[in-house]
Amino acid sequence: MASTADGSRHAAGGIEGGLSAQAFVHALTPIMAAVTTQIDGPIQQAADLFTTSLRANGVIQAFGSGHSEALAMEIAGRAGGLIATNRIALRDLVLLGGEPPELLRSAELERDPQYSRKLYELSAARSGDVFVIASNSGVNGSIVELASVVKEQGHPLIAITSLQHTSGVDSRHPSGKKLIDFADVVLDNHAPYGDSVLDLPDGGKVCAVSSITAALIAQMLVAEVLRRLTEAGEKPPVYLSANIPGGDDHNHALEAQYAGRIRRTA
Repeated sequence: MASTADGSRHAAGGIEGGLSAQAFVHALTPIMAAVTTQIDGPIQQAADLFTTSLRANGVIQAFGSGHSEALAMEIAGRAGGLIATNRIALRDLVLLGGEPPELLRSAELERDPQYSRKLYELSAARSGDVFVIASNSGVNGSIVELASVVKEQGHPLIAITSLQHTSGVDSRHPSGKKLIDFADVVLDNHAPYGDSVLDLPDGGKVCAVSSITAALIAQMLVAEVLRRLTEAGEKPPVYLSANIPGGDDHNHALEAQYAGRIRRTA
């Protein structure tokens, strides 16, 4: 192993094809760059949907199962983000929907389409709300069924997925359809098939990227929405950090405008 000037270590002969922090960054950098190429296309289209919804007193409804829940957390209830956002989670079925806690122990829950309509009902969505659904594969039953219900109810739908991965797998929904089949706008997180980017010496890959690239997409969307609103002379309702003086008072006053429509559960 060789040491760099800052004390970090990497495999002799360079980082490409290796297994290290530097190798991960080396692999991630062009993927992040590829994600940003969507700024002049799908990002603008999605930001238009967000802005139209917010101006009509709508709420941004965000959902992701498994690790894709990180995308919903990035959009809903984060410092520097939009107030009018709601995070939908599978645990809502238990916390709000009366289902037994044992339901959440099922490793198959995100593949099961039977609870998605109830998830939609628990979201308290109204006409004018826009949905963002994230799934790296875009094929699991809960994801596809919720997308179907969202479009049935007339909401705009933004999908965040890996086009490479979803094109390489079959749907797990009875319809045979995938998340992208219902979306008005598709944002590619540019994760590779299988999500991970580094090779193990004895086979297999490690170090996933989809959560990182989805977070980049979410923040690009927020920035574009806020650009539109501020350039129009509108004061957007955004979160301050709850960990600075006055943050809670500021946030709670704005959240009250959407009482019963946005949740901030654990």
